Amino acid sequence: MTQFQTVSEAVERRMSVRAFKPDPVPGTVVRGLLEAAARAPSGGNLQPWVVHALSGEPLKEFKALVASRLMDRDEPEYHVYPPNLWEPLRTRRYQVGEDLYASLGIPREDKLGRLQQFARNAEFFGAPVALFFSVNRNCGPPQWSDIGMYMQTLMLLAVERGLDTCAQEFWSAYGRLTGAFLDLPADHMLFCGMALGYRDETAAVNSWRSRREPFDEWGVMRGFD
Repeated sequence: MTQFQTVSEAVERRMSVRAFKPDPVPGTVVRGLLEAAARAPSGGNLQPWVVHALSGEPLKEFKALVASRLMDRDEPEYHVYPPNLWEPLRTRRYQVGEDLYASLGIPREDKLGRLQQFARNAEFFGAPVALFFSVNRNCGPPQWSDIGMYMQTLMLLAVERGLDTCAQEFWSAYGRLTGAFLDLPADHMLFCGMALGYRDETAAVNSWRSRREPFDEWGVMRGFD
């Protein structure tokens, strides 16, 4: 198991892994990661995140439930992407999808193949651990930002331990189903899920990296030598 010693190495290594080995992750390791990630920044120290971790039989039971309801989606409580996506965001989203399916040899006209790959979200791409992040409905965008920082901290800590992740807003379409399974209180909503486990290095879907735009397209610096 490769471990990474610097933050820079972890940032470079981290990616959305979509094929995992079945090897279990000890509960002590998962809890340690979740606790360590709680040092993430939080405005006013509200720490608004609520995290549920599933593995073993509970995860198996949840996946069976989702499989029986896969076509019966809930109405998402937020837009994963803004409506009528504009440029250059629209092209970036299109390109990452094309790159993903190209790595699997699934052409655009193979609608069934693409749907089957998308449906692998419901299996957490074979990961042995599923994480869910929820928040009180009275919280706003600043607290959602806190959850994002918590998740990023968790993902980098996972890389340090030789683990990998895939954040999944896929679960926003099954928010009520998931919330009921997790016994979330009525005043809490599911934000997203995350797969956690050991990367399958041999899987073609893990052989590519999403593109990043050059600094000059999004960065501005003033007053520097």
